[in-house]
Amino acid sequence: MPYVANIRTFIRVYDLGNMSAAGRDLRVSAAVASSRIAELEKHLGVRLFNRTTRSLKPTEHGELFYKGATKILDTIEEVEGGIADLTSSPKGSIFIAAPLGIGKKLIAPLVPSFKKKYPDVNVRLRLSDRKISLADEGLDAAFVLGELRDSEMRVRHLYEFERVLCATPRYVEKYGLPKDANDLHNHQCLLLRFPGLEEFYWTLQIGGKRARFDLVSPMESDDGDVLTDWAMADCGIVNKTRYEVNDAMKSGELVEVLKDTPPTTIPFSCIFPHKRFQDPKTRLLIDHMVEGCREKLA
Repeated sequence: MPYVANIRTFIRVYDLGNMSAAGRDLRVSAAVASSRIAELEKHLGVRLFNRTTRSLKPTEHGELFYKGATKILDTIEEVEGGIADLTSSPKGSIFIAAPLGIGKKLIAPLVPSFKKKYPDVNVRLRLSDRKISLADEGLDAAFVLGELRDSEMRVRHLYEFERVLCATPRYVEKYGLPKDANDLHNHQCLLLRFPGLEEFYWTLQIGGKRARFDLVSPMESDDGDVLTDWAMADCGIVNKTRYEVNDAMKSGELVEVLKDTPPTTIPFSCIFPHKRFQDPKTRLLIDHMVEGCREKLA
């Protein structure tokens, strides 16, 4: 359905503000994305975007069309989903996201078994430790670590991860163990940090209460796996879920520090827009992931 493809392309160009980014997201070239927009503009008889060499902004007609286009796509997806539900043969693509470390170790391994059950459903998994927006990035669902503040999303709680502070034996031999939580200010603490991150500090459990520690780090990254690699290279102390570093701790490559004042636990959840759960393939994937995660973490 070329017209539907053109509408879908228009929505992604509008959301991402960039023809190349929209093309990558839809697995087509920027030239194809541009030609689809041109076809849509020709069909409607209006310009949808003002284009310059440096920017691409929606016109007044584009703003108006966007409001209607999203409703059109939602309706098509709901109807297709209902048909697929009746035939027990879901089809289409699902876009999901997950944190890097947990995503690689827990979510990604569950995708092949889902694909075997539902061969006509394509899964697009994005891994990132950055804060994501389901609406802006065209995601059907996301698996997230941390407290949730977005009341507009539906939430399925999966697990409460225990966190640990750890470093290599070589780091401990060189710098010693922190005497207490306050002594972390005198150590090399490796921090996850990126624009929009709200929890850029460590919260520890001390005497049954939560205590916040704002630390200055010599090395920061927006990639949690990079922090783990740096810790393994004797660069400092890292705050990770025990699940992610369990193998390294069992082998002795990493050792736990400040066992008596560990970090607070962190919730792991799946979030999705209310309307997406009406789509059978999204519901099936979320159910599959929730069941698989709980089995692995039991």
